[in-house]
Amino acid sequence: MLFERRTVIIGAAAAALAGPAGAAKGADMYGLIGKMLAQPGKRDELIGLLLEGTGQMPGCFSYVVATDATNPDAIWITEVWDSPASHQGSLKLPTVQATIAKARPLIAGFGERFETRPIGGVGLAK
Repeated sequence: MLFERRTVIIGAAAAALAGPAGAAKGADMYGLIGKMLAQPGKRDELIGLLLEGTGQMPGCFSYVVATDATNPDAIWITEVWDSPASHQGSLKLPTVQATIAKARPLIAGFGERFETRPIGGVGLAK
């Protein structure tokens, strides 16, 4: 389960520079919010990998990487996709697989993980 969870979060993280797009009006969206823990002192290096450009990520509306204000090794990743299938499909892209391979040694573990159904917001159609 840990590897699957790691693959999902890292793969999603690799989509950081995906072009923003508006969600279709009335469409159900899929969201993920996850906490990733870097090896001690490796958070900035890990963030750098997560934010590398990986090309277009079909179905990705929003991808945000943030540092945790209370834990110097924690990263929060917030995503919005048009569907779970688009998110899963992104994990099979060669660029995402390459990022996963580079990032794996920098990851100490994972914290909370939440699936959401985004309704709207800045950058997302209502």
